[in-house]
Amino acid sequence: MPSKVDRFFDEMQGRRIAFIGMGVTNFNIIKLFVRKGLDVTVCDRSTAEKLGAAYDELAGLGVQFVLGDGYLDTLTDYDVIFRSPGVYFNQPALARAREQGCVVTSEMEVFFELCPCKIYAVTGSDGKTTTTTLISEMLKAQDYNVHLGGNIGKALLPGIEEIGPDDVAVVELSSFQLLSMRQSPDVAVITNIAPNHLDVHGTMEEYIQCKCHLLWHQNAFSKAVLNADNEITDGLSGYVRGRLCKFSRRAAPHTGAWADENGDIFLMDNGKQTLLFNQNQIRLPGTHNVENYLAAIAAVSGVVEPANILKVAREFGGVQHRIEFVRELDGVKWYNDSIATSPTRTIAGLNAFEQKLIIIAGGYDKKLSYEPLAPVLVSKSKALILMGTTAPKIQQAVVDCSGYDPELLPIYHVASMEEAVTLARKIASAGDIISLSPASASFDLYKNFEVRGNHYKDLVNSL
Repeated sequence: MPSKVDRFFDEMQGRRIAFIGMGVTNFNIIKLFVRKGLDVTVCDRSTAEKLGAAYDELAGLGVQFVLGDGYLDTLTDYDVIFRSPGVYFNQPALARAREQGCVVTSEMEVFFELCPCKIYAVTGSDGKTTTTTLISEMLKAQDYNVHLGGNIGKALLPGIEEIGPDDVAVVELSSFQLLSMRQSPDVAVITNIAPNHLDVHGTMEEYIQCKCHLLWHQNAFSKAVLNADNEITDGLSGYVRGRLCKFSRRAAPHTGAWADENGDIFLMDNGKQTLLFNQNQIRLPGTHNVENYLAAIAAVSGVVEPANILKVAREFGGVQHRIEFVRELDGVKWYNDSIATSPTRTIAGLNAFEQKLIIIAGGYDKKLSYEPLAPVLVSKSKALILMGTTAPKIQQAVVDCSGYDPELLPIYHVASMEEAVTLARKIASAGDIISLSPASASFDLYKNFEVRGNHYKDLVNSL
C-alpha cells in the first residue's frame, strides 16, 4: 500500500507548482520536488545574479523562474503555491490566487500533514528557539531519533521519507507560519505572548490568533503547555482540549513544572510534586532560561526520565545568538544576543547579568514600543551604542524615562556594526561586559538575525 508521502507526490504530478522565495526554507524542498518529476517555478524578487549559485543549480535541474519586482504577478497561473514564512499570507497577490482556486500552502503545513511521528511544536514571542532546542536535547538524551526544524532554521519536508513512526519531530513555529496553519501538534508549547511583529500583523489580535492555531486543532489525546505567569497565555487555557500543563516561577500548577523562591525546580502531576534539581545546576545564565527549562520539562514530562533532564541542564551550553559568549579580550567579555529582536527579549538578556553592560542596540523597526525597555536600559546599562532605524526611538524612550541621567548612561550613535564594535572596545575597561542585544529586527542591514550575529562575532574575534 502506498504511504501518505507517496500518495502526496502522486497527486502533485501534472500540477503547476510555484515556490515564493528561494531562501533556506524552500531551496531543498524545491530540489526534492524536482527529483519527484514535478513542474516547479520559483518566484523571487531577486535577480539571477543575486541568487548566484543557487539559481544556477536549480536552473540546471530544469526549474523555471519568475524574478524581479513583478515576481508575484503570475501566481494565478499555478495550481499549488508554496509561500515562504516571510511572505504574508493575507497579502493581496496571495488573496487573489486563493480566490481563483489556487492552493496556497507552506512547507510546515505539508510536513504536519505527512509526518508519520509524534510532533512537539513551540511558539511564543520570546524563548521559543531555546525551548525548542531543550526539548530536542532532552528527547535525544532519552535515545529518541529527533528531527529538529521549522523556524529554527531547517526545513523538515525534504527529509520526510527518512522519518519513521517511532521518531520524534520537534519544531519551532513563528506567527507567520502559524497564520495559515489549520493543524496542531501532539504537544503544543506557548512560551509567552507579548507585542511583536505588529509591522506585519497590524493588530495584536491577529498576532495572538496566530499563536492560538497551535492549540485550536489539537485533539483530546494531545498535550498543551502554557505559561501561567503570562496573562495572555494563561488566558488560553479554555482552548485546550487535551492534557493541560502549565509552568510558573510564582506558584505550583496542578500539572506541569515550577520553580520555588529557592530555585528548586519541581515536576507537577495532578497536584503531586517531585523535586528535580535546583536552578543553579542549569548551565545557561538568566532567569528567562529557567522559564525555558520549565516549559521544556512540562513538554517532555512522562516521556523523558528526570536523570536525562538533569543531564541536559548540566551540559547544554546554549544556542547560537542567544546570550552567546563570544570571547574575552583584555578583561572584557563579549556576548552575542542577536536573537533579541524585540524589547522583551533584550530585557531578558539584560536581566541575565548581575552587572551593568555596554549594550549595542537598534535595527529594523517592527513598530513596537520601547517604553517598557527604557527603565531596564537605564538601570542595567553602563553605555548605550545605537544603530539602525530604531536608534532614535530607543534613545527617546530612554531620555524620557524617569531616572535617566546622561552622566551615568552615555548614548552613542554609529552607522554600522564595524563602528559599534570599534567604539565598544574603546570605551570598555577590564571587567566590563559588552553585549549585542538589538531589541530590533535585522532587516535594515542584514538578511536575518543570524547573519547579523555572525558579522558581529567575526568583528569581535578579529580584534
